[in-house]
Amino acid sequence: MRYFRLLVSAALLASLLWALHQPIPVGEKKFLPPAGHFFNPFSGFWRNADPMVPIAGFGTAVKLPGLKGKVEVVLDDLMVPHIFAQNLEDAVMVQGYLTAKDRLWQMDIATRKVSGRLSEVLGERTLRIDSMNRRYGLGWAAERDLESWKSDPTGMAILDAYAAGVNAHINALKPADYPIEFKILNYAPEPWSPLKTAYMVENMAETLCKREFDLSATQTRDLLGQEAYDALFPDWNPLQQPIVPDFGQWRGTAIAPLKQTPDAVPGALGLRQQPRARMPHDEYIDGSNNWALSGMRTQTGKPMLANDPHLNLTLPSIWYQVQIHTPDMNAYGVTVPGVPGIVIGFNEDMAWGVTNVSHDVADWYRIQWTDASKKAYVLDGGVKQVTYRVETIGVKNQLPRVDSVRYTEWGPVVHEHDKVHPLRDYAYRWLVHDPSEPAYIKVFLGLCAGKNWDDYRASVKAYDTPAQNFVMATRKGSIGIQVQGRYPLRARHQGKYLQDGSSSSHAWQGFIPQEQVPYLKDPERGFVYSANQHSTPPSYPYYYHGEFEDFRGRRIFDRLHHMQGASLDSMAAMQLDNFSQRAADALPAMLRLLNTESLDPVGKQYADALRAWNCRYEASFKAPVFFELWYDYLYDATWDELETNTAFPLQTPDAWRFIEMLDKDTLNAFFDHPGTPEKETARHVVHESFEAMCAYLLQHPQEALSDWGHYRPVDIKHVGFIDGFGRTLTQVGGHPSAPNAQRDVNGPSWRMIVSLQDSVFARGVYPGGQSGNPGSPHYDNMVDTWAAGKYYDLLFLKSASTAGVYIQGRMTFEP
Repeated sequence: MRYFRLLVSAALLASLLWALHQPIPVGEKKFLPPAGHFFNPFSGFWRNADPMVPIAGFGTAVKLPGLKGKVEVVLDDLMVPHIFAQNLEDAVMVQGYLTAKDRLWQMDIATRKVSGRLSEVLGERTLRIDSMNRRYGLGWAAERDLESWKSDPTGMAILDAYAAGVNAHINALKPADYPIEFKILNYAPEPWSPLKTAYMVENMAETLCKREFDLSATQTRDLLGQEAYDALFPDWNPLQQPIVPDFGQWRGTAIAPLKQTPDAVPGALGLRQQPRARMPHDEYIDGSNNWALSGMRTQTGKPMLANDPHLNLTLPSIWYQVQIHTPDMNAYGVTVPGVPGIVIGFNEDMAWGVTNVSHDVADWYRIQWTDASKKAYVLDGGVKQVTYRVETIGVKNQLPRVDSVRYTEWGPVVHEHDKVHPLRDYAYRWLVHDPSEPAYIKVFLGLCAGKNWDDYRASVKAYDTPAQNFVMATRKGSIGIQVQGRYPLRARHQGKYLQDGSSSSHAWQGFIPQEQVPYLKDPERGFVYSANQHSTPPSYPYYYHGEFEDFRGRRIFDRLHHMQGASLDSMAAMQLDNFSQRAADALPAMLRLLNTESLDPVGKQYADALRAWNCRYEASFKAPVFFELWYDYLYDATWDELETNTAFPLQTPDAWRFIEMLDKDTLNAFFDHPGTPEKETARHVVHESFEAMCAYLLQHPQEALSDWGHYRPVDIKHVGFIDGFGRTLTQVGGHPSAPNAQRDVNGPSWRMIVSLQDSVFARGVYPGGQSGNPGSPHYDNMVDTWAAGKYYDLLFLKSASTAGVYIQGRMTFEP
């Protein structure tokens, strides 16, 4: 009997072990990873815990095949690597190794997203994402970029060296050492390649320059008529300050006459009429700021530069700090994991930073098919054959899906599988599909080695997309800004609406010449800046349109215009400024139109609180909650004619135009509610919206007592949306219309301030940590510092032999 029990116990143990190593079904065609691998004490998540204090020295030297010489690395107290190499290729090889060491899964999942390979590891739930990214041509664009880069041997040598460093780290890993996300999802890392770096570039392009409003603009214009549309959606806000003012530099610029293309007409284009929804207002992702001050406005008499790009906040952070030192450069800043060099940073002579330009560089063209097979289409009276790109999408635990995407002269036909989509027979012309400049990959490395204006201009010249406002300052005293990118040459209003793809007369007519792309150097006013506003005033001779910010730029201009004796602290105060120009413009008009005499005592308390509010979205303030609710009710009540429930929305006016109506056009017909016998004015809608706010707060007493930080918490989510690996913060102020353009999941992803004194001094912080490992003390150690509006002094070393309390460890790499 004893032996029988032993056999039964052994069989049960074997069954349990077998079960622990099988995927766990959690629904139809959905599985969790094998629990046995995850909880294994020798190779599971326990293995990923890092010690609180790094061990000085980190053991023996790392052998790195392909290195030309010895490379020394100093790790500071934030675990920022300071790389000291004898040549650039060795430096970027070690950069690749160290970035992979800290951020390998982040790099893997980002490239899977762009290339449409998420479903291989996540299953059917991401199939639509994979399909759409492939149909939008992201992988195709990356492949075309790489082919272009191959024509520049020095750039390819850099990419190959970086990939070799990443792969050296991957090859040294055992399954027990894989980052925890690989264990949770039960798959292994793949080798890195220059193509994957191209995917990372396209990942940023998708985020920053994919937005267009062709469909919504066309449908809104067709509903309202051209005259009403033009009145509600003007191209230019006369209150804003452009990035590059008109100082007469364009006077006499000769432009070849552009062919005026007719506007798209729904009947001719066969646009399907759909139920209409309103586009949400103020839902832009942009919120970035940068500026540079000449010595005439600073305490030291030397230039200063500040940059705070606003992007989605994730753990791990989208940025990775690094210093790169070679005989030809010594630069510090942040990079995108997977891309060599430094994107935003400084060296001993120069500092640079970026914000998004926000021009529209994507258009939709209706394809006129020759027959139902859609194998050929009409172009200029002739017949063109489509080409096919076969996309095979792997799906975990299922057979792969195969999709053939039709490509035309304009680009891919994206929505052909959606039979009710208005853009089903339209092709997508996107600037990102054009091969990038051969020297693109060397742009940021050129900035790392730059010393002056000429170096800066020569470096950014090869940067084409996504277009960025490159601000710069030098220790010698120069400041400047370049609205750098490749911009379609269009006739006026071309590309604003859907277009007819049967005639090449509707095509882009080249690109704005590089020498006429706007820039500004050493203006007499003593500062340059950008905040995603218009690049130029209307006097600029080339037409462009896009989605531009109207409020932050005005606030920043006012502060810079009055600033004298600027210091690091005053620069930080500007980055952390929670004052909303939108609220400052709207609130006086709203209060003026409000009938306060008819309010009940609670309503009068709310009105008094708003009247006393200083228009700052501080985390501890309650008034911002009242204002946001009131403003949203007012906006929605005004544009209710444009609102229904559907996936294909209409446009509604920008906030500045709406506020202008409240202030100067209170009898505008859009304030009137359709279907009521009375003719409502702005005064009626303002009051009923205030009453709606009061009723809402009465029904939601918790929100009535809430401060802004709790009402609108900031979620820093794990990049893979794994619960427990993110952070929620309630002590953070800010608003999209304030310089501190904070919203729930988007905000200042890196704050940097550089004082270009004789010895350069800089501060910086981002909401995350250097490590991508949730078990590391350096995974989110900077989050609380960032949330408190504080900075770290950035350790900018001149040699690897530097000793001090900030040094936590050293590493050596040898061939």
